[in-house]
Amino acid sequence: MPTGIGYFSMEFGVAEVLPNYSGGLGILAGDHLKSASDLGLPLIGVGLYYRSGYFRQSLTADGWQHETYPSLDPQGLPLRLLTGAGAAPTLVELALPDSRQLRARVWIAQVGRIPLLLLDSDIPENEHELRNVTDRLYGGDQEHRIKQELLAGIGGVRAIRAYTAVEGRPAPDVFHMNEGHAGFLGVERIREFMTADKLDFDTALTVVRSSTVFTTHTPVPAGIDRFPVEMVQRYFGDDSAAGLLPGVPAQRVLAFGAEDDATKFNMAHMGLRLAQRANGVSLLHGRVSRTMFEELWPGFDPAEVPIGSITNGVHAPTWAAPVWLEL
Repeated sequence: MPTGIGYFSMEFGVAEVLPNYSGGLGILAGDHLKSASDLGLPLIGVGLYYRSGYFRQSLTADGWQHETYPSLDPQGLPLRLLTGAGAAPTLVELALPDSRQLRARVWIAQVGRIPLLLLDSDIPENEHELRNVTDRLYGGDQEHRIKQELLAGIGGVRAIRAYTAVEGRPAPDVFHMNEGHAGFLGVERIREFMTADKLDFDTALTVVRSSTVFTTHTPVPAGIDRFPVEMVQRYFGDDSAAGLLPGVPAQRVLAFGAEDDATKFNMAHMGLRLAQRANGVSLLHGRVSRTMFEELWPGFDPAEVPIGSITNGVHAPTWAAPVWLEL
């Protein structure tokens, strides 16, 4: 068994009181944490803390949907801050273009025996625009979205490092991406191996792939996050000495997200290229995914594409009455 697992997701549907979810992806992730707690798995969840969560829905008198985004005070939720020496909040930082820094504090939701780390950019240390990076789940334009995904992936790995150091817990040696949103975590881990262990890029990539799992949820191409290549290149710099991850060649990063459209960077493709194991969430979805992504394995028939399937389950104590569980 691994010493620890880092489980990354943009949503976690743990309980109604913590509205960090919109649908099935989040409910699966929340149930995953609860089941891991029941089984005693050494897992750490990682996501973002959204100040307004997902929208609240109501209907107008003439039947149209109306959305509101209530502001959520983390002090009134079942969360605690990750703090360091002197009880000061522990911050993770990302270097952005134009010499700016994106900083985030880390809230911890304790899901049974499993800690869920949620990164929050709404802090005084950030300028106004950057405070809004974690404002809403699935809100904003592509520029807003890529900042969220950079914070979730790269900042999430750094949050785990901070958490395990402060709490004295073993660091995860397996990383699981629940959909491609946190795909940049693999690039951050490559940087870690290149910096700390002095590995070359290809060796670091091999080590990262051997300990990374990717779960794809989206059965249609339109649901995959795709960013303009020039946008991604702007964050990672034009050479290996600049950008978000100094020392990591930008062109190698861009190659992870390459697809048929040379102007687009595909987050699902990056997740698949950075993971040694990949799966869909049902037998049928596994078959659909093998066809959707067969271009990544040229020369393979769809049935031979190495994407398996693990059918979604639920955390029975959450969804079933005790009498049914006993039965």
